[in-house]
Amino acid sequence: MFLALLVSALVVALVVIGLFVFGLRRRLIQRSGGTFDCSLRWNVPEEGDTSGKGWVYGVARYSGDQIGWFRVFSYAPRPRRILERSSIEVLDRRMPEGEEELALLSDSVVLGCLHRGTRLELAMSEDALTGFLAWLEAAPPGQRVNVA
Repeated sequence: MFLALLVSALVVALVVIGLFVFGLRRRLIQRSGGTFDCSLRWNVPEEGDTSGKGWVYGVARYSGDQIGWFRVFSYAPRPRRILERSSIEVLDRRMPEGEEELALLSDSVVLGCLHRGTRLELAMSEDALTGFLAWLEAAPPGQRVNVA
């Protein structure tokens, strides 16, 4: 009986510690500012796939001429993907369709992009999209920027 209570207490303590570290990581990512909620779908097929598969919820953070993208449900301290401003080409913009509406946040706009030859899609709020496009257009003189 005592052993079962001890094991239960340890499991609860580990879950609480895990949740605390998870929240602390999110706070540290947002501490430097310039973050926004952004779902990512990497290596998207050319035809319009609206199945909702492949979307990963995350947080993006501006850092100079790069955006670091962090998975929300992860303990990793470093960004999972880094997108350079000079390598991003915006292809199209659309509203979520079909099952995507269930996979993404309710006010999301999907932005189709090309990054170093890889097709990807970013889903973010309308406000975050305005900031993202302004960041792309604010590239230093001489950088090629393609915003659809």
